[in-house]
Amino acid sequence: MSSSIVRSLGVGRSLEWGALDSQVSCRFKNVEDGFCWVFTGVYGPAVGRLREDFWEELGTIRGLWWRGGLNNQTQSRLDRFLVSEDWEGYFSGAIQSLLLRIVSDHCPILLDCGGTRKGPSPFRFENMWLKEEGFRDLLRNWWVGFNFRGSYSFTLSEKLKALKACLKVWNREVFGNVNARKESALKQMMLWDAIEGDRVLNTEEQNSRKKALEEYEKWVIMEETAWRQKSRELWLREGDKNTGYFHKMANAHRRVNSMVKIKINGTWVSEESDIKEGVVQAFHSLLLETTEWRPRCNGLQVGVLEGENATMLEAPFSEEEVFGALSDLNGDKAPGPNGFTMAFWQFSWSFLKEEVIGFFKEFHDQGKFVKSINASFLVLIPKKGGAEDLKDFRPISLVGSLYKLLAKVLANRLKKVMGKLVSKSQNAFVEGRQILDASLIANEAIHSMQNSGGRGILCKLDIEKAYDHVNWSFLFWLMEMMGFGAKWISWIQWCIGTVSFSVLINGTSSGLFKSSRGLRQGDPLSPYLFVIVMEALSCLLKRAKEGGFLSGWQLSGRGGGGVEITHLLFADDTLVFCEPSTDQVSYLSWLLMWFEAKSGLKVNLDKSEIIAVGRVENVEEVALEFGCKVSRLPSTYLGLPLGARFKEVATWDGVEERLRKRLSIWKRQYISKGGRMTLIRSTLSSMPIYCMSLFQMPRSVSLRLERIQRDFLWGGGALERKPHLVEWSIICSDKRKGGLGVRSLALLNKALLCKWSWRFAVERKALWRQVISAKYGEEEGGWRSCVVRGSFGVGLWKAIRRGWEAVGNNLAYAVGNGRRIRFWEDKWCGDDKLCSLFPSLYAISLDKEAWVADVWSHSGGGVWAPRFSRSINDWEVIEVERLLLRLQGRRVYSDVEDEVIWTKAKDKRFSVKSLYKDLDPERREEFPANIIWNSLVPPRKFMELTFLSIWSFMGAPLFNKRSVIGVVRALCGKGKEESVAFSTLVPLLDCLEGKKQ
Repeated sequence: MSSSIVRSLGVGRSLEWGALDSQVSCRFKNVEDGFCWVFTGVYGPAVGRLREDFWEELGTIRGLWWRGGLNNQTQSRLDRFLVSEDWEGYFSGAIQSLLLRIVSDHCPILLDCGGTRKGPSPFRFENMWLKEEGFRDLLRNWWVGFNFRGSYSFTLSEKLKALKACLKVWNREVFGNVNARKESALKQMMLWDAIEGDRVLNTEEQNSRKKALEEYEKWVIMEETAWRQKSRELWLREGDKNTGYFHKMANAHRRVNSMVKIKINGTWVSEESDIKEGVVQAFHSLLLETTEWRPRCNGLQVGVLEGENATMLEAPFSEEEVFGALSDLNGDKAPGPNGFTMAFWQFSWSFLKEEVIGFFKEFHDQGKFVKSINASFLVLIPKKGGAEDLKDFRPISLVGSLYKLLAKVLANRLKKVMGKLVSKSQNAFVEGRQILDASLIANEAIHSMQNSGGRGILCKLDIEKAYDHVNWSFLFWLMEMMGFGAKWISWIQWCIGTVSFSVLINGTSSGLFKSSRGLRQGDPLSPYLFVIVMEALSCLLKRAKEGGFLSGWQLSGRGGGGVEITHLLFADDTLVFCEPSTDQVSYLSWLLMWFEAKSGLKVNLDKSEIIAVGRVENVEEVALEFGCKVSRLPSTYLGLPLGARFKEVATWDGVEERLRKRLSIWKRQYISKGGRMTLIRSTLSSMPIYCMSLFQMPRSVSLRLERIQRDFLWGGGALERKPHLVEWSIICSDKRKGGLGVRSLALLNKALLCKWSWRFAVERKALWRQVISAKYGEEEGGWRSCVVRGSFGVGLWKAIRRGWEAVGNNLAYAVGNGRRIRFWEDKWCGDDKLCSLFPSLYAISLDKEAWVADVWSHSGGGVWAPRFSRSINDWEVIEVERLLLRLQGRRVYSDVEDEVIWTKAKDKRFSVKSLYKDLDPERREEFPANIIWNSLVPPRKFMELTFLSIWSFMGAPLFNKRSVIGVVRALCGKGKEESVAFSTLVPLLDCLEGKKQ
């Protein structure tokens, strides 16, 4: 306590106050099981020089301890509870909350150790059961033994209910408590170890000990699988000994998603029953259609399906189609109300498929199923940390597994025709279009406007509760206008019109209600149906431009012609380009109101904004007319910088912040080395990919981000650092070259940007390509754009275009009509260009830049006729014969387009992975990758074994002899480490080879 606070208590002759540094500690012991723990309440010193004494004093407290009320130097949430790992594991349902502030300037904090769950938990199929020996036969026997009569959907629904009851009994009486079974096996192992310490075990006893060890390892894997499923941390593999981490993250997710109090419609609610009632009522009202009549949008020019596409949508379902959709679904995702994960269906497909296919056939013929299959759980996910208002939670639907499979099959069909229905301005959920396309167009448009000295405004629109407000009647009418068949529309009507909801609050379900509007986030169909609804807005904006009510931005340059951009859509993220005119924004406002009246989708003006580009002096007036706030560049769109100079390091601060934020969530002391490496490869090195796929990363930024990864890999706990044992360049090498497969950010950034060059060559009709061609022009043949001149600015294509050589050197061409392929200078006839194979003929060719079509003569059924600038000499006849022999069997097809081929992949299609490998030419062929990374090696030992291999084969010393012993024990079995020479790794690899045989 500070002296100033003491003096404020009062002064006087009789008052002699003193300030003492102290803490209050209390030891607790649970009556039921004797679990002991210590609470210490302290006021942490704010002065750095006093903290050393503070930590020293706190460290003298013996036993497991935790502390409350530790102040840090942030401006919010100063007081908090810090707990030990064991305490949190014991009180896994602990919840921290704030109490009302009455006297102090600090809010009291409350720790509820009992959790908040009140009520039965829904059934959840445990994926660890799938690892139990004989479980598939057990499931089959149960399933075949059920006898229900009725439709396929009814019998499947009833069988799942019956199976659920059988699984509950079996889990309780046969499978048992995983932790108890693990502890029992461990005690048995310890017993045999104790006996072995006194005498040599006989053969029967050794077999018993081996059986106990196998039993223990089995239950360890079971426990890890169970906690992995609960934690939803699916990037880590099972078998890597990360149970503690999975447990920790599962508890963390439970705390984050818990509701001890909530503000509903401006009123605080804290009682459990009131919270459930209030939340259920709020979402029931949200999903209830209140408007009885809505106007139609007659005359809307939408894309129309061709007959064969509409027929394809309504074709009978095949087993291959259904099983393909099932295989694409993640088996570990949270299940719906029936509790069965997709892993159950994948595991049991052999004896379930007949009834599942019958269910699909029944739906195809009748267009309906029992409504109980379409029940959903609403899970509330906080949009931000510390969410307190119900508006700050996003409702995600957990749909039933059988319905999810049906919706996935329908969605797979629907996405095949989306490109024929929606305009080029829409980039979401359309094959061949990507989210990055919209960001590239927007940034290039801003670049053009700034360079030309023009004036314009960007309207960033936020659609309020987009999925939840979709009007069904408008959706069905729009689908009818687009040419969808009556059968397909009836299927969609049944899928979204028979939904029932229960809300999951603190782990228990509450309420049961139906909806009359909206689409479920979590339903595989919903994204595509929402894009169809947003197509109406796209068509309205296009009609406004054609009518002269809105003026888009004209993008033109060396390419001539020009492209006019009026709007870009990605799902509900909308960007409108127009002139800084009050008349135009007034018309836009009326257009959006008209769209709301038809579709139910309302623009939230409080979250929308207008951005001025160029010298727009009346921006405040325009914003006032539209009714939203004014923003400025640089801004963001789709999570990417908008109008920012990517070469500035500050532009990348958000990427580093997200990386560090993610690390603050993960607790590195609970993750094994193998788990940390998996995390770096799957997540840390992937997080910047979104930005790196469009923006060139400055070298200083890539070094900074890689430093974060290095520290995470080698670091210990929160207060511990460890040396970096292996050079980072080796870590970033491919596994076949002796590394660990972590990707270099600089090389990855280059490979990602090169993908745009490939896409430019193959996506001739894409809107983004038309923008680039209009601005910068394209070279003859149209495979690449012209070289970009001028400064970088906020334009992105100049940096992208500079990487063309890395792509061009690995391209070849397949001849169609031959109008875009150079006869001599392109690689189309074998592995080399003809100009390199026949330099003497190339030197005398009449047209060195001739197209293939120019050298082909259609007379006489087609013949090659290369032309030269002079007569062929006698010694050149052989070369001409060789040329014609090489051309033999090749011809030009006038009705087929020329194609480009990627030579670094077997499928001849570009991939970032193949280019990345090509950009990393270093080779270490002698490294025994096949031995190191074989399936016999336990995942948790990959890191140790790889480091030993690196140190041995790269000539580096072995740092820790104990780590060698641990690896040898795991790989060769107990007792074999004496036969291994620790000075080299070769005998260890020989041991591995012996195990493989």
